[in-house]
Amino acid sequence: MATEAPPPPRDGTETAAGPAQPTTEQFVEVQQGPEFGELRRTYRSFAFPLTLAFIAWYLLYVLLSNYAGGFMGTKVFGNINVALVLGLGQFATTFLIAWLYSRHAANRLDPQSDAIRERMEGDA
Repeated sequence: MATEAPPPPRDGTETAAGPAQPTTEQFVEVQQGPEFGELRRTYRSFAFPLTLAFIAWYLLYVLLSNYAGGFMGTKVFGNINVALVLGLGQFATTFLIAWLYSRHAANRLDPQSDAIRERMEGDA
């Protein structure tokens, strides 16, 4: 799908289509600034520990499945065994992490990134 609209100028000048686009130098300046550094720290302080915890939880499940067959085959109730409960726990954990991240992003990351974007659009 082609468009007839020209690309936005890269020199920071305003066009009839909308506000000026920040220049490459402005992007680099913001990226090296303390505000963007805080945004990265906020993201990393949430994402890295949760990622490591989930990988450890997943590897525990895999290792138990391979080396603790007797334990994994233990009946919890009826035909439901430990392996099935832990396997379903993997899915539940995935959805829980996605939900937690969406809350974290909405409450912490989005306001910080919106402030950076508004400042850049205002300075451009």
